[in-house]
Amino acid sequence: MTVPARVVLFTGDGKGKTTAALGMALRASGHGMRALIIQFVKNDPASGELQALREVRGAEIRQMGLGFVPKPTDSRFAAHREAAANGLRKAAEAIASSDYELVILDEVCVAVALGLLDEERVCQVVRKARPGCCVVLTGRGASDGLVAMADTVTEMRCVKHAFESGQSAQQGVEF
Repeated sequence: MTVPARVVLFTGDGKGKTTAALGMALRASGHGMRALIIQFVKNDPASGELQALREVRGAEIRQMGLGFVPKPTDSRFAAHREAAANGLRKAAEAIASSDYELVILDEVCVAVALGLLDEERVCQVVRKARPGCCVVLTGRGASDGLVAMADTVTEMRCVKHAFESGQSAQQGVEF
């Protein structure tokens, strides 16, 4: 029996969207499956997840983003759009190929919300996932179209965060 493609979405204002997706990559690795993580906005070569994923068998991560996204009126915005488009091209190749059983599009919801990517184009790419492939979308502010397309949607809700009491980002927790 052929297993259909599956789409999972992690969104919301709470912490843990990328962490949940990376947990799926870890689980897939434990089953001998291959995972590709494409990060659409992030660009920090020293991030903990990048370091750890180098040790996970069958997991590969590519940071396609340029970091903090400027306003659309900023001359640097075009470069961010191009970087996101390159990431989506890589995602389309991975989703259609038999190279990966799990493809994670980290922060793709943010890329859509900020106007770096077109929602319908992202949906077209994801809908082309081959049978047996699971595509995971993450990021705050998931658009209605992305939510409608997904088979499973989880919203992380912030109840309380250490930042609110003045605590700084902590290595191993936030990065």
